[in-house]
Amino acid sequence: MTDFAAARANMVESQIRPNKVTDPALIRALATLPREQFVPAERRPLAYVDEDLPLGGGRYLMEPMVLARLIQTAAPEAGGMGLVVGCGAGYAAAVLSRLCETVVGVESDRALAGRAAATLTDLGIDNALIVDGPASAGYPKQAPYDVILFDGAVPDFPESVAAQCAEGGRMVGVLTGGFGAGMGRATVGTKFGGIVSKRPVFDAGVPVLPEFAAASVFSF
Repeated sequence: MTDFAAARANMVESQIRPNKVTDPALIRALATLPREQFVPAERRPLAYVDEDLPLGGGRYLMEPMVLARLIQTAAPEAGGMGLVVGCGAGYAAAVLSRLCETVVGVESDRALAGRAAATLTDLGIDNALIVDGPASAGYPKQAPYDVILFDGAVPDFPESVAAQCAEGGRMVGVLTGGFGAGMGRATVGTKFGGIVSKRPVFDAGVPVLPEFAAASVFSF
C-alpha cells in the first residue's frame, strides 16, 4: 500500500523546494493537500511523480513543479479572487483556494467537473466553486479576477479570458505559440491600463487543453 503522506513529503522536498519554489503558504498547501484524491483510483500510486498524469478525455493533472512555479509567479493574495481555466480534477483550484479568498474553476468536461466538485466537498474546501461550462469562455459572472491560471497549455492567452483579468491582475500559463509539439514557455501576463504585457518565466512542456488546441487567440 502506498504511503501517500511520505510520497507527498518527498514531492515537496525533491520536486518543489529545489526548483525555486519558496513561498511558505504555497509549500504548505502542496504539503497538506492529498493530491492522490484528484486522480483516478487506478493511478493514485503515481499521484506524486514528476510528470503530467492522464485524467481521461485528453485531460491531465499538471506536473507538480510546473504548477507550483506558475502559482508562485501569479503571486496570489489572501484577499484575492482566482480563476482556474480548464480546472480538470480540481487540484489546482484546491491549491489556489489556500492562497486566495475565493476561487472559481471552469471545466468543459461535465463528468470531470462533477468529480472535481465532489472532491472539493469531500475535503471541506468551501471557498472554491467548480463551474461546468466552456473553459475558453472563462467565467465572466465573477470577474474581475486578480489571478487567472490556465491548468494546461494554451497557444496564447485568449482575449475572452484576458478581459476578465483585474487591473493589476496576473494571468499565468504555459504558452505553446511558436514552439514545437510538446514544448512551451511558462508565461505571466500582467494587466495595466487595460493592456496585458507578457513575460516568459521558464521553459515547460505540458499537454494542451483540448478546447484551446484549435481555438483562435488574441496576441498582446
